[in-house]
Amino acid sequence: MATEEPSPQPVSRRPADRIQAMPGGMTAVGERATWIAGLVLSISAFTDWYAGSGAVGPTIGVIGWHTGTLGKLVFFIGLAVIALVALREAGIELPPTVPESLIVIALGSLSTIFVLIRLISIPDEFLPASGRGIGIWISLLASLAVIGAGLLTASEEL
Repeated sequence: MATEEPSPQPVSRRPADRIQAMPGGMTAVGERATWIAGLVLSISAFTDWYAGSGAVGPTIGVIGWHTGTLGKLVFFIGLAVIALVALREAGIELPPTVPESLIVIALGSLSTIFVLIRLISIPDEFLPASGRGIGIWISLLASLAVIGAGLLTASEEL
């Protein structure tokens, strides 16, 4: 007696049968990008914004936190972006008249302006460190990433 092998079942290609890449769907991409950009922005305030050396002496680096009020504001803007995402994850949402993406874009624009001010104008008290360090470029890219994450979140909200 020959045993009959079961015929293979057809594979379903419907969208409902696919495994989602991220829990939460596409909304998680914007929130994750916002969270990561805010984290990098807040950490970048503790990287070297200015570097250089005098005629005699070691090479010095000045971190963003020590560049005055603008460096501190960049740090707190990064924390505010992280707090927005954390509040949303905790179930606390902003009123519908104030979209979260608009606030993220505004915070990213504000931090971009602050970093550009420090990029263009080096305070006189840091003159031996007259060159720009890698940290100020990281801060600029993180500020632009916050804007991009806000735009991504805005496109997902529509």
